[in-house]
This record gives sequence, C-alpha cells and structure tokens, in this order.
Amino acid sequence: MENFVLVLATKNRGKSSEIREFLKGFPVDLKDLNDFGPIPEVVEDGMSFEENAYKKASFTAKVLGLPALADDSGLEVEALGGAPGVHSARYAGENASDPQNNAKLLDALNGTGNRNARFCCVLSLAVPAGPALTYEAACEGVILDAPRGENGFGYDPLFYYPGAGKTFAEMTQAEKLRVSHRGRALADLRKEFSRVLVWLARRQEEEDIRRGANDICMGPDRKQSK
Repeated sequence: MENFVLVLATKNRGKSSEIREFLKGFPVDLKDLNDFGPIPEVVEDGMSFEENAYKKASFTAKVLGLPALADDSGLEVEALGGAPGVHSARYAGENASDPQNNAKLLDALNGTGNRNARFCCVLSLAVPAGPALTYEAACEGVILDAPRGENGFGYDPLFYYPGAGKTFAEMTQAEKLRVSHRGRALADLRKEFSRVLVWLARRQEEEDIRRGANDICMGPDRKQSK
C-alpha cells in the first residue's frame, strides 16, 4: 500500500512526538503544521471537544488538501458542572499561563469537598471532502489542594491519578501515556489503524473519481461559464 501523508494539526512538537510514537511502523508519512507555511488559525469556538477536534482536522485537511488528525482535550471538574471543559486552556483568560489556570481552578474549588474530575480527549481524522473518524477517551482522577510534580503541562500538577498514586506531573511521559486520556484515545486509533488506512484509500479514490468527472465535464476546449 502506498504511503499516505497524514498531517498532525498541531505545532506542539511534544504532542506531535507522542502521536508519532503511537503510529510508528505503519505505512504513513506523518507531518505537522511546522512542516508547512503559515495557514490561518482555527477559531476553537465549538461547544464540545468533538466539535473543536473536527473543526481543526477538517479545516487543516481542506487548506492543505491532505488527511489531517487533530485532538481537543481538557479537564472537567464535577463540582464545577464540567468546567473548565472546552475552555481549559484559557480558563483564566485568553492568554493565561498554566500556573494562572491552576490558580483559578484551586480558587474555584476552595472549601469544596468533591474534588472528582476527569481529563477528556477527542481525536478527529478528517479528509479534505469532509468525512471524519472520531476516537475519544477519558481518565478519571482527583484535583489536589496544591500542585505536585515537575513534568507534564496544563493541569497535570493538580490531577492525581489514584491508579498510579501520582499526579500526571509526577509521572514520566511513558507512564502518563499508558493511562492518560490522550494515550487511551491514541491506543484505540492504533488498534484499528490498518483499517483506517483502507478508509483513507477509499476516500482518496472517491476524490480522484470526483476530480476526473469534473475534468471530463469541463473538457479540454470548454470554458467555465461566468
């Protein structure tokens, strides 16, 4: 089977590295947005992780004319009605830092006994014509009263995973990927990636047929009507 080019719709080299590790060994050439010239930013204004993931994947696929894989993820806290949710990265403001987001979360939970939370991740793999495949996973945990650990990013220092007895920020990257929301979603994608490649091949055939039909309709001597 001919290798496909699959664009990872991210400039985050750490995230790109994680995905490359999961899809290693498959006949696919993985690129991320750092491999292309500037393209417009996607406005992540969806009401769910799935909406935002699809929006990023579909937009990237259409702009570059290649299949694209995107993810959207965030933290849902039970006592806060699921907040910060899709606003996790900008919980304390549009350009908020991780410490600022963590500080706002701790302030919101001050005096709250219920510290249950979960990280959610949705992966969307879209082709330029629009169709997409979706994979999602979650990881249950507890929000601590103070950060612990130096690894990871985002809310990792506050997110305690009982199964390991550690926060995500106290885990190595390999440990975190075995249990995290993104790691689980990527593992599901990897399990059926051989079938995903077949799906991509069929979508490419459909696109080639569509383009061929358009060329025939136009004809070599025809001009587009204005």
